[in-house]
Amino acid sequence: MSNPTFSILITTKDRLPELKITLESLKPLLGNNDLECLICDDGSSDGTLAFLKKMCPQIKSFRNEVSQGLIYSRNRLLEQTHSQYAISLDDDAHFLSEHVLEFIEHCFKTNPACGLLAFRIYWGKQAPKKRSTRDQSQIVNGFVGCGHVWRMQAWKAIPNYPEWFQFYGEEQFASLQLFKKGWNIMYAPEILVQHRVDMVARKDQVDYLQRQRRSLRAGWYVYFLCYPIDVAFRLFLSSIWSQLRRKTFKGNIQA
Repeated sequence: MSNPTFSILITTKDRLPELKITLESLKPLLGNNDLECLICDDGSSDGTLAFLKKMCPQIKSFRNEVSQGLIYSRNRLLEQTHSQYAISLDDDAHFLSEHVLEFIEHCFKTNPACGLLAFRIYWGKQAPKKRSTRDQSQIVNGFVGCGHVWRMQAWKAIPNYPEWFQFYGEEQFASLQLFKKGWNIMYAPEILVQHRVDMVARKDQVDYLQRQRRSLRAGWYVYFLCYPIDVAFRLFLSSIWSQLRRKTFKGNIQA
């Protein structure tokens, strides 16, 4: 398949059980002759690549021998796909909606200035009891990494995700680059993705504070890379004050 219309891109590391669930849910889509699936194994030690090569030969899988991080892996996936529209999913996320590909193609064709579609995300281990929504499709200023789709023409018009961010912030950076190039980001509530994460339990994980700090730091990077220096300093100082007011002054000294 040289130039498919669609691709599904997944980066994974040491989460083979979750990846298996995701791939099982994607089986109806993986049978589409106009879709390719690419998976980047970011240095897993749980046999992920061996499983993919043996059980999923139709998937294009490759491996970073040494873990390079999520952002590096996403760039690598986007470099290797030849599709028109590249769907990005986390290894623990899957679609709850039907007719996903048809809707994506229709939305991009009827909105020529749309560079990226941001899916509606449900966070939780269990599927929601209600899947309908009153949300309306609209232009937004950002997207979530676990569920979106690029018009590859737009992706190629902007810089790659900054790999030195390491973790978090790449979506905000890309959103501003799209804006600078005249592309829109559209929220597509018709496409629902379940991100199988327990948000309450995540706060008790050992890396939670590190995640929060990296998120804050990535925001600062974006300010100074993408805004005029006077605006960047105002945003930087505002974020520090917000951090002090919401967390430090309330006793959360480590945040």
